[in-house]
Amino acid sequence: MGDSEDRRILVTGALGQIGMELLDALLHKFGSKNVIATDIREPDNSQGQNFQFQKLDILDHSELEKIIQEHNINEVYHLAAILSATGEKNPELCWKINMDGLMNVLELSRKYKFRIFAPSSIAVFGSDVGTIAHQNSPKNPSTIYGVTKVAGELMAEYYHAVHGVDIRGLRYPGLISWKVMPGGGTTDYAVEIFHKAVASESYTCFVNRQTRLPMMYMDDAIKATLQLMDAPSEDLSVRGGYNLPSLNFTAEDLYNKIREKIPGFECEFSPDHRQEYANSWPDETDGKLAQQEWGFQLEYDLDSMCDIMIESLKQ
Repeated sequence: MGDSEDRRILVTGALGQIGMELLDALLHKFGSKNVIATDIREPDNSQGQNFQFQKLDILDHSELEKIIQEHNINEVYHLAAILSATGEKNPELCWKINMDGLMNVLELSRKYKFRIFAPSSIAVFGSDVGTIAHQNSPKNPSTIYGVTKVAGELMAEYYHAVHGVDIRGLRYPGLISWKVMPGGGTTDYAVEIFHKAVASESYTCFVNRQTRLPMMYMDDAIKATLQLMDAPSEDLSVRGGYNLPSLNFTAEDLYNKIREKIPGFECEFSPDHRQEYANSWPDETDGKLAQQEWGFQLEYDLDSMCDIMIESLKQ
């Protein structure tokens, strides 16, 4: 898709869990002069400032357009969003941020012809999907976040087919990372549990021990994102969201694996309202299409992921 000098990249929602790690990867690949980070809040001291940053409310169409014009942006990674658990507390805000923000990006892409990465999620699926979600499984979500992601996938397919917008997306599973704490998702327990274990504290898990959800180590998610954006457009049959292959383990499996490495760690399971959201999602995802069309393969399994999470958090 051209060398680093040709890519002038804007990241929205750049200070979130995915955003910070994707931003690091983009800076490493394309250089700081070619990447602009934006978010509705300012970076704090712990996030450093080795990147170009502009404060942006994704609902501010004119300010977004101004940034795109000033920096001659030709690629947008649109990560600004309200996640599942947070969205249930404020459905109206979730719809506004997730849909109106996406519409701003899509409409400006029609005008300025930049490429878009807009993530989807396993939250598009509902309880009727069964244990394995295939690429074309029914999409009947149980959360407003999931509803916005289904609508976003439809908008992506429409804007590509009718208006020629080169938009691409992935259905991210639960993402596990040590660098940035998650921000209001149903799979947050799979990150919080590591922080408590390494701090020699007990953890109360908000889903039951048999809860099984699709998961992925963050490095694999970032690799998938960059790989998809490098793929030739003509090779892609999906625009709204590719399923990815995922790790498949229960909350108890994760606890037991951590205990192998930190024997004194204790965890109790006390499900709250997020259990209902988790129950509506599949146990695993079928990512064959991503493997066939652009060659994605998982690098990390449960054991290697736990090793790197614990080692990194201990430093």
